[in-house]
Amino acid sequence: MDLTGKSILITGSGGFLGQHVVARFRKEGCQQLHLPRRAQYDLTAPGHVERLLADTRPNVIVHLAAQVGGIGANRKYPGTFLYNNLVMGTHLIEAARRAGVDKFVMIGTICSYPKHTPVPFREDDLWNGYPEETNAPYGLAKKLLMVQLQAYRQEFGFRGNNVLVVNLYGPGDNFDLESSHVIPALIRKCLEAKERGDKVMTVWGTGKPTREFLYVEDAARAIWLATQKLDTPDPVNIGAGSEIAIGDLIRLIAERTGFDGAIRFDARQPDGQPRRCLDISRARQLLSFEPQVSLPDGLDRTIAWYKSQKKASPLAA
Repeated sequence: MDLTGKSILITGSGGFLGQHVVARFRKEGCQQLHLPRRAQYDLTAPGHVERLLADTRPNVIVHLAAQVGGIGANRKYPGTFLYNNLVMGTHLIEAARRAGVDKFVMIGTICSYPKHTPVPFREDDLWNGYPEETNAPYGLAKKLLMVQLQAYRQEFGFRGNNVLVVNLYGPGDNFDLESSHVIPALIRKCLEAKERGDKVMTVWGTGKPTREFLYVEDAARAIWLATQKLDTPDPVNIGAGSEIAIGDLIRLIAERTGFDGAIRFDARQPDGQPRRCLDISRARQLLSFEPQVSLPDGLDRTIAWYKSQKKASPLAA
């Protein structure tokens, strides 16, 4: 699909990933981008969704809007995360079908995978068990939206894609310790511990679980490729294709932020899913996608961005 002349609606465009996706689409020559904000259109309200499509008349929708957080936020707001993510997506997909939208790109999550999925995670394993308990409501909401797009393709011929994105990090991420994911939280904790001269830093869990992390600009490029090329509602993993133990990640971040104190693991706090690493062979085959930014390089860019923001506005950081 040639996207340069298309009217493209991107939900969640003001979020972390959304800002980078918008930048990628603009870089590729897309001029007709519609970037709604929640103050104008509440996607949990069906009437707002219908009004949004009537106002923008998109040919393509890229659905990034989501309510997400780390383990703490998922444990505190499971019902909110399930409801808001489910109704946003299901209203938007139905309205898009009724409006005759040409293509709908749904951004899913690897939280939809079963807790004990064999590593590397393959798309065919999605239904072989229940997700890890701390983020199951969020993961199941996204999983049902994937089923909705598959069902709509079968019954109505509606063209929808399901892209499952691994944990992201990079410039523009959320560094609020109450709601951030692991990398921005650890970067901030290490830098603040260094500034205070702390000899010890305590982190949640045992440090043994593994995670996979993809630099956000690589993810934005993958979404651009999917919007152009993908023509199946079946899920496609987007990731880096490698994993790192949380303990090793912490030590890597400590090294790159200059924190030389001891790391103490609080095993009373949950680890989450034991291992996460994606098989990205389907993305390679269908999208010609390969990650370009290594984890050490991406961490350096992210740390530098956070330091620049903190220097520019210490209170905001």
